[in-house]
Amino acid sequence: MSADKATIARQFIELIPHSKALGMEITELQDGVAVIRMPYDARFIGDPETGVIHGGAVSALMDTCSGAAVMSHPKAPAGTATINLRIDYMRPATPGQAITCHATCHHITRSVAFVRASAFDDDPDNPVACATGAFTVEGAK
Repeated sequence: MSADKATIARQFIELIPHSKALGMEITELQDGVAVIRMPYDARFIGDPETGVIHGGAVSALMDTCSGAAVMSHPKAPAGTATINLRIDYMRPATPGQAITCHATCHHITRSVAFVRASAFDDDPDNPVACATGAFTVEGAK
């Protein structure tokens, strides 16, 4: 991936207001792979009795990370939009732990990019959620 493309993708993701509000941090971005970390934040608890983060915050993380994976793919343009994103929630995230999403853009056509993603807390072998998605691609090479 070119340095310019990486910079554009990183700046785009970092400027999204909900990404900033959720504290998302890009930890890896290269050639169709993105990793984004979201720290635990009590403001985003979905169940006050357990302290588990709301599924909507996990969904936003997975969507953002998947889009970043598309943007970083060598055959994709700098911009993209979500066509669909199916998320299967496997278990509640552990209260107090950050959630990390790893997304891979595994296939691109002239108009659609396909992504697989997983979100996990401190136990990477036991996912919190898994996702598959399709994203727009304009002018793919």
